[in-house]
Amino acid sequence: LKDEMGDIMKATTVGTFMMGAVTVLFQVQMISQWFLPIFWVLVTLLTCLSRVCLRTALRWVRRKGRNSRNVLIVGTNSRGTRFAHDIRTHPELGYRLIGFVDEQWEGLHQWQHDMFPLVATLEGLPAFLRTFAVDEVFMTLPLRSYYEQVSEIVAHCEKQGILVRFQGDLFSPKLAKPSVEQLEAHSTFTLQTGAIGDQAIFVKRIIDIFIALPSLILLLPFLGLVAVGIKMTSPGPIFFVQKRLGINKRPFNLYKFRSMVTNAEDLLPGLEQFNEATGAAFKISDDPRVTRIGKFLRETSIDELPQLFNVLKGDMSLVGPRPIQMRDFEAFYQDGHRRRFSVPPGLTCLWQVNGRSALSFEKWMELDLEYIDQWSLWLDWKILLKTIPVVLRRTGAA
Repeated sequence: LKDEMGDIMKATTVGTFMMGAVTVLFQVQMISQWFLPIFWVLVTLLTCLSRVCLRTALRWVRRKGRNSRNVLIVGTNSRGTRFAHDIRTHPELGYRLIGFVDEQWEGLHQWQHDMFPLVATLEGLPAFLRTFAVDEVFMTLPLRSYYEQVSEIVAHCEKQGILVRFQGDLFSPKLAKPSVEQLEAHSTFTLQTGAIGDQAIFVKRIIDIFIALPSLILLLPFLGLVAVGIKMTSPGPIFFVQKRLGINKRPFNLYKFRSMVTNAEDLLPGLEQFNEATGAAFKISDDPRVTRIGKFLRETSIDELPQLFNVLKGDMSLVGPRPIQMRDFEAFYQDGHRRRFSVPPGLTCLWQVNGRSALSFEKWMELDLEYIDQWSLWLDWKILLKTIPVVLRRTGAA
């Protein structure tokens, strides 16, 4: 319940913030300046209260034995007994445990025998299903060892219209999220090895457009002034376009305001010996390739603003691991590091608000993977909000 309340607060906070952004961008007249704060408090409290009332009502009804489902657990292993214990101690879940199905109890104490009765063997389960009222069957047997028996049990349950649930990890993945999907006539067991699924990326994309488009419109006059400044102080194009690696290592053209001389890439081999960074990164103090205005643009991160066009195009997101150069890909010597390509690259990221260029390559990777493993829309909002003061203070700027 505590986690659910936290999720509600995060959702209402993000929703209220977006509503406030709309009113500011489109100059919507509010009833009162206190409308949004009052709206946030009321929606949060009422939503939390409704969830508490619903849970309380369900708990009361199910403790009375109503609206409960009879369940069998197939498998007397530790996974099965833990699940049975949860059913017994949380009647609000709505399950009534009939008993266990297995050949024998192994390594269990007498009190567990009495509390969790063995009602049938695997061979005798079909007869038990024909005789007794069973709503659901929970399979906790290891599928690899009991594949034939499990297949037969599923077939018997299917004939009698009894719901079957599988509990446990078929492949014991550390991070992947399993699910079952239907692709036309094909049923697939899916392991979502990337941290962010397609639905989450879609929502992330909507938010990116919602923020990037009005930001670009508002910033256009300022971007024009920057373009004039670059043209007046350094010969060459206004923008620097470079191939970078995006989601799942797809290359795309990244846009930046040019902050270096036009032949900066040609001069790079002669400067490699002065590299102060490790891994897939290049950094030297007082880089001679940087122009006068370029130094200011890089320190203030103004040179990154054209990447809002990349965000609109869908090459990047507002938040995500920073896109790397093509030539730096081979420096990712650990396969685990390449997991950073499972999400869209971002304009800002976790390490950008935790030290930026002052961090080592290893710390970059650590924070990128931490972002991926703990990703949520709330985390994206926090990083965006933290980016503003970091950029203004020029903390860790290269």
